[in-house]
Amino acid sequence: MEITFALIKPHAVKNIVALQYVTEIIKNNFSVLQTKEVVVTKQLASRFYEEHQGKFFYNRLVTFMGSGPSIAFVLASKDSIAKWRTILGPTKVHKAIYSSPDSIRSLYGLSDTRNACHGSDSLESASREISIIFPDFDYQEELRKQMESV
Repeated sequence: MEITFALIKPHAVKNIVALQYVTEIIKNNFSVLQTKEVVVTKQLASRFYEEHQGKFFYNRLVTFMGSGPSIAFVLASKDSIAKWRTILGPTKVHKAIYSSPDSIRSLYGLSDTRNACHGSDSLESASREISIIFPDFDYQEELRKQMESV
């Protein structure tokens, strides 16, 4: 059992696209441990995307993330990180269109910044990202509970 973080970005929330995410979560047997609507403020975004500080797209990304509400999820399943990232497709939309045409990013992404969604790329990232958006979520305790229920 593994826990990951998923985020539907503002432009996708503004459209009906959010329903597709819920469909994918259910269809792929994820357990939803937490969910909430959140406006990712510049302060939150700067913590969330700190590894990108100094890169040419950083300001555009931080500004975009605060442009409206996002929907955040804490998901659990066997191999949840790899499974969710496969459903999302490659980060770069043009690559997703050609290599994963049925992926969420291929279908709903507009650009590399507005690629519709985010999924943690590792256990460490999932733990860090969840702590930023869900500060009261106890990652280690929840992971222990998930392992006991298997």
